Amino acid sequence: MAIVLNKPLPEFEAQATGGVQVTNTSHLGKVLVLYFYPKDNTPGCTREATEFRDKYNDFVRAGAVVFGVSRDNMQSHDRFKEKLQLPFELIADTEEKMCHMFGVVKNKIMYGKKVKGIERSTFLINADGILVQEWRGIKATSHADAVFKAVKLLKKAA
Repeated sequence: MAIVLNKPLPEFEAQATGGVQVTNTSHLGKVLVLYFYPKDNTPGCTREATEFRDKYNDFVRAGAVVFGVSRDNMQSHDRFKEKLQLPFELIADTEEKMCHMFGVVKNKIMYGKKVKGIERSTFLINADGILVQEWRGIKATSHADAVFKAVKLLKKAA
């Protein structure tokens, strides 16, 4: 089942670093930020992760939980998380279930070849589990700032 703006998230279950289980209901009562990125240890993904890391305490103070999501496995995520000292968990979507549910799997051209890749996208879910905002096909730079502003507005409206 695919996600729909202004509707509750469909049922899902995923494993994150730190042994954290993430489901459509596991974080009710908190604002949830899910940012999907193509690959651990690539320049753009490193930049995006460090920007979320640097704003992490602001997100927490605003009542938000941040998760990064990619198709990388748990070992890759653990190394990436340690290398960048990320204070938030990373979801290993190796079977692409979440990627397909959120519609971020896209055909891309890389070095002249057609490949299946992840479109950098972020989703904001309110404390009631409703998808309230999405950013698709975004650039890594300064994106965490835009998401944080949306989280603050959401908190203010609550």
